[in-house]
Amino acid sequence: MSSHQFPDRREAGRELARRVSQLPLRAPVIVLALPRGGVPVGYEVARALRAPLDVLVVRKIGMPGQPELAIGAIASGNIVVRDPRAGIVGRPDTQTFAALAEREQEELLRRERSYRGGAPPLKLNGMTAVLVDDGLATGATMLAALRSARQAGASSVIVAAPVASDEASALVGAEADALVLLEIPPELHSIGEWYGDFAQLGDAEVCMLLSKAKSCSSATPV
Repeated sequence: MSSHQFPDRREAGRELARRVSQLPLRAPVIVLALPRGGVPVGYEVARALRAPLDVLVVRKIGMPGQPELAIGAIASGNIVVRDPRAGIVGRPDTQTFAALAEREQEELLRRERSYRGGAPPLKLNGMTAVLVDDGLATGATMLAALRSARQAGASSVIVAAPVASDEASALVGAEADALVLLEIPPELHSIGEWYGDFAQLGDAEVCMLLSKAKSCSSATPV
């Protein structure tokens, strides 16, 4: 059991928001949540910052036969990240990895259509992008998101999550302008163990939170 277990993603988001709010963020600010699990967390961060909330869609690339083991990730803008750890047993060759990435691209596009409702690709020119997820295990998906935000023109990229592994912190921290993590345990077995309620979210809940955030974002952004 973790030393600090969050009741659920929304409460973790409130705690994270208090930390992110202390940063000297340069306007305009946008919060970009990684769906699905990052959306409830990002919703609370966006609300605290009085900033718009959107999603930056990423897809984990899982090891063949062990889909929960991330060996890379893809993100909007044709960003592909391969997990840099060399010691993964059974690591697929370059051609197999490319085929796995292509397969995930179809689901990424489907989710973009579902969550963003046909909105144009993100244009972040001159913006401070706060990327939020419910936890960073390997860091591969967040690294893909970070590079996607930079490609879209973000002038500054902040990464925020309630919990992360030490290796993910190092990997993502090397490229982020700032890193906000509430917990970095010596050993992170799973993100779910850090939450009392870690129920899987459906597309409908993600869309509901995004819609609710839009209706609440009439306040002046940070």
